[in-house]
Amino acid sequence: MLRLIEIEDFISQDSADRARKFVDQIIEHAECLSCNFHSGRTVPEISNPDIRELIFRKYRIVYRIKGNNLDILTVFEGHRLLRIDEIEV
Repeated sequence: MLRLIEIEDFISQDSADRARKFVDQIIEHAECLSCNFHSGRTVPEISNPDIRELIFRKYRIVYRIKGNNLDILTVFEGHRLLRIDEIEV
C-alpha cells in the first residue's frame, strides 16, 4: 500500500528500524478487523455505513466492508479530513 510506504519513508528519516516497526504495528492493528468488520466507526466525512475507520495512534485506517470481505482503502494522519478523491466510493 502506497500510503504505508510513504509513512515508513517519512519516519525512516529519523530511524529506519522504528519506521519498519511502526508500519508493522499499523498492519497488526488492522488485522483485528478480520474478527469484527464493524469494530471501527463510520467515517464522519462520508456517512456510508460500509466505509469505516479504525484509529491507531494518530492514524486513521479507512476500510470498506463488501459482504464477507474487507478492503483497506487508505491510511493517513488523523488530523486530516478524508478527501473523497483518496478512495473509490
